[in-house]
Amino acid sequence: MFDSEVQRVLDYVAQGIGVRIVGVPGSGKSTVVRSVVTSLEKSGAVVHAIAGLRTHRNIPYAAIKSLGLDLRPGRSGVLDLADVLSSHLAMIGKHVLVVDDIHFVDNESLAVLEAVRSRSSSPLVATAPETLSFSRGQLAVLNHGREAVLQLDPLHYEQVHTLVSQVLGGPADADTTARILTKSAGNPRLIVKIAETASLSDLVVQRGGLWRMTSDTLWSDHLRGTIEALLAELTPEEFTGLNIMAILGTARLDILQKIITPDVLDTLERRGFLTVLDDHHNGPTAAISPPVMADYFRGQKALRDRHLLRSRIAGVLDSTPQSTDTITTSDSLSRVLAALRRERSSDDAVTARHFHEHSAVRERARFERWEANKSAANAAALLRIYWGSPVDVKRAQRVCTETPTHDADPSDLLLLTITKALLAINAGRGLNAAVEVLKDFGEAHPGQKAGAEAAILFLSGSHGRVPEAPIHTGVDQNPGIGHLIQGLMHLYRFNPETALDTIKDAEDDETFPHLRPFINGFSLFAAGRIDESLVFALDWRAEARKNLDQFGVVTSSYIAVHGLFYRGYFEEAEYLMSSVFAMGRPGFVVDILYDAMLRLAGLRHATSSSAPELSIATQARTEVPDVGPLPGVGKGAYVLVAGSNTRAAGFDRRAGLLIKRQLKSGYVLEAMMTSLLCTCLSPGLPVLDLLKKILRDSNITVHDQFLAIATAVVEGDHDLLGILLKHYEPDINLYQVGMLLQGGLKRHVLEGDATAAEALAEASSQFAASFPAAFEPLSFSTVKSVPLTERETEIAVMAGYRSNVEIAEQLGISARTVENHISNALRKTGATSRNSLFILVRNSLPPT
Repeated sequence: MFDSEVQRVLDYVAQGIGVRIVGVPGSGKSTVVRSVVTSLEKSGAVVHAIAGLRTHRNIPYAAIKSLGLDLRPGRSGVLDLADVLSSHLAMIGKHVLVVDDIHFVDNESLAVLEAVRSRSSSPLVATAPETLSFSRGQLAVLNHGREAVLQLDPLHYEQVHTLVSQVLGGPADADTTARILTKSAGNPRLIVKIAETASLSDLVVQRGGLWRMTSDTLWSDHLRGTIEALLAELTPEEFTGLNIMAILGTARLDILQKIITPDVLDTLERRGFLTVLDDHHNGPTAAISPPVMADYFRGQKALRDRHLLRSRIAGVLDSTPQSTDTITTSDSLSRVLAALRRERSSDDAVTARHFHEHSAVRERARFERWEANKSAANAAALLRIYWGSPVDVKRAQRVCTETPTHDADPSDLLLLTITKALLAINAGRGLNAAVEVLKDFGEAHPGQKAGAEAAILFLSGSHGRVPEAPIHTGVDQNPGIGHLIQGLMHLYRFNPETALDTIKDAEDDETFPHLRPFINGFSLFAAGRIDESLVFALDWRAEARKNLDQFGVVTSSYIAVHGLFYRGYFEEAEYLMSSVFAMGRPGFVVDILYDAMLRLAGLRHATSSSAPELSIATQARTEVPDVGPLPGVGKGAYVLVAGSNTRAAGFDRRAGLLIKRQLKSGYVLEAMMTSLLCTCLSPGLPVLDLLKKILRDSNITVHDQFLAIATAVVEGDHDLLGILLKHYEPDINLYQVGMLLQGGLKRHVLEGDATAAEALAEASSQFAASFPAAFEPLSFSTVKSVPLTERETEIAVMAGYRSNVEIAEQLGISARTVENHISNALRKTGATSRNSLFILVRNSLPPT
């Protein structure tokens, strides 16, 4: 879980630089330190480790004496202890001081450490809370020599998925993972405890290979001790303040300041127990963090003032209507990326809870209004929430069944009928049942027949296939929805410019909210206008977040994720998906995009041999066809990449069949993205020919440089390849060219063509030197995705030019051990010879 953080600490220590590891309680500081100590000891370093204890901080010399230093009788003062420890640090070898929880170390021990650090150059690794105000004694110990600071941030969705899988012994479904993330705010200790106690209390059970929740809560009394440990340092005033916040839920900051003193609020925020959010309507709001603490306070039965306090603050949290401001684009990609990176430091788990509470309040209010007056208008207002926010299926079915349709507004009646059709698909009755519902409605209401036909086209094109005949449905009778659906079908067919022209003058339609911006944003991406698409999508997402619009957040994030991946912004893309996954599965219109993002998130790890069954993509629904209208909606591409692809010819054959099925269904956009991906991963002639034909038929020319380079790679024309790379002008496919070169190298290695592999490795290295940004982790099939150990990698790098005996002598191990490491590396990478292994591993290392 903390491999990268541990490696960073080790890298600093190897250079003689001390490290201060900071994070909130439970963030994993002690876990990182334990791993660092283990790695240092394995490397032969001598580690002098001290653990600060809360109960020992007032006992003189308690921390330093835990080292077990040999002292002469009567010589136990500060300088005496410093002399002994300094003499140990002066011995031959690498020495490292480690102090876990320095804020719990007693003053006398700090004095000894200060004296020692002034005499020794040994690096110090120390842990402390990120908001700690250090005492003079602590600063005296820390501020000696060079020091790096390592911040442990909350875990994101995919990391939570991995950790929960490890704790429970198998993956959890999307809702369970999202709920654990939301409740824990990404705190590793809380994630582990919530998963363990939920399993212990049967709040999660294993069904169908996934751990699923059995109720709507994960709180149990088994969690009480863990929360009490986190609250142990609070004063009575701070404890009461958290109690009030637990009752309030998410509250406006100005209201909260009238109930809790500003000093207490400041202290709680500094300790990490309060998170401030920017609410578009109500101004700054605050919520308790991690949210599981609210469950702890709400479960306290001894709080006698609870009802009195509730009555005092009743009505404080008013909700205001949402605005429908026009979303505009910006010409600054750097601005939206900077805003996204700033957002990464916020708490997406608390933000998700804010969305949930807002949605729940609206849903409950609109359902009560419908119960009081079961009109079609009230039904439509309630059902529209379910298009983007989590669905209460039973409630939605009841509303559709019990709402009278006479004297209803036609637009409300159409939305009610489309919802019935969506419920039919959701219930597993299939597309035909949904189409019958809409056909019957169109025949019974001739005035709405055009809208019903447009809805049929939308559902058929999104869940079955795009019709081959020209699309004119409903354009004359209902120009708004007709043009929008027509534009969407053009997008599916990979006619992005036509799609943009079609919707340019179309009227907006409330029946399909957000359809116009979705077509606009993804058409820009499909046309190769990646930066424009990114700016548009990220601006739209920011506005949707302010409006607490989950529908808009999911759809805009889906577009933005494609652009971020395509341009190589992998960390930003993974954060973006994590923030969406934290909200749980959305409504039944955008849930297919949610599943698509799960597959996209799992795609980078699909070829890894380390526990592929724990991939986040396992949370996506499997009862879907292989092909779909948009990348990731169909499961075929993910299954193809995640499968066993040790034989290049077999991969080409399976990829070709999948792409042809996509084309046959009319999903040309998905076919283009699949063929582009497969060409990057394992460039072969059959798939490349399909890609060329698709781009030629759609009159898309922005990929011409990429196609020329791919042709040279596939045909083995290394002279031409060198010329093309030498004169390459960076374009939208910069990262794709890097993937292509890595994929071609891997393919030659698997085929045992060492000569071609060597030539491609040389070309890849030159490209990496010219465009270093293109060689961040971008290729799914490079050796980076293979779990070679550090020792296996080290030996593989030498295997191309040294014998086993020479390697053994240099590393101080036996020749048999070297042989075993090489055999393991060959098995993991699929390389056919030690020379191929050397080429593959050498080329996967960062360029020097």
